[in-house]
Amino acid sequence: MKQTGIFFLHLIGERLSDFPQGLEGLLDKPNVHFYEAFYEVTPTPAELLLKVHSPRMIEGVQQTIYYETALYSTGGTVQAAERIWRGEIDNAFVFTGSGDHHAGRDYFGGGCHFNGAALAIANLRDKFGARRFAILDTDSHHGDGTRDIFSDDEDVLHICLCSQDQDHGTYVDVAIPYSVSDEEYLSRLEAEFTPRVAAFKPEIVFWEFGYDATSGDYGSKGLSPDCHPKIARIVSRATADVCQGRMVAILCGGSRRDIARYCIPKIITCLAE
Repeated sequence: MKQTGIFFLHLIGERLSDFPQGLEGLLDKPNVHFYEAFYEVTPTPAELLLKVHSPRMIEGVQQTIYYETALYSTGGTVQAAERIWRGEIDNAFVFTGSGDHHAGRDYFGGGCHFNGAALAIANLRDKFGARRFAILDTDSHHGDGTRDIFSDDEDVLHICLCSQDQDHGTYVDVAIPYSVSDEEYLSRLEAEFTPRVAAFKPEIVFWEFGYDATSGDYGSKGLSPDCHPKIARIVSRATADVCQGRMVAILCGGSRRDIARYCIPKIITCLAE
């Protein structure tokens, strides 16, 4: 059994209003650890924000109503990665109220304000000397902000399953058509992610997870809700082989409350196996 951390934020909106009640049963497991914003989780400090985002961009986020939410959302990701690195937990699922992968070095949008994966990587580099990282993005939309931050970083592998095919070594896009079956999607993921991450040998993996590709959500590509736990198993298996299972799952896109209630507990269950 893995030691799995859940990093929870109450400022998360209607789509996640069934949580943390929706985690009932999971929180009773001795290997599942619950960390709550405002208590165990601290907001991302200003000096760390400046290692990833420009002062102008940070000032722009400060003018929005999402600033506090963004600080605690990314704070959860930063602390999840740090606890994993220290060996306190093996992997983590981070609930976010402000998205992640559309926030670049000098811009934000698409419901994303600060980039939690990038901030966690900057923190691990500064505090622990960590060097190599992989980011998998299974949100329906391209992780343009993450790509903007890491496109010139040869020590970060970024694989995005989206709408086009391109391969530039450390940044890879895998085209996923609309109306794809679960089997086709999982086959492409297994073929593109597993061998690349094995060859790259990251020290920790970040999974930018969006359920918006589920049939009936705003980025629908026809996936069933059951596809996401299967993705989690593929990612868990791959990370177990290359980095002792060190992985942070970060919630990105998705709007439907019923899909979140159904698939998120199943994903966390997979992580804790």
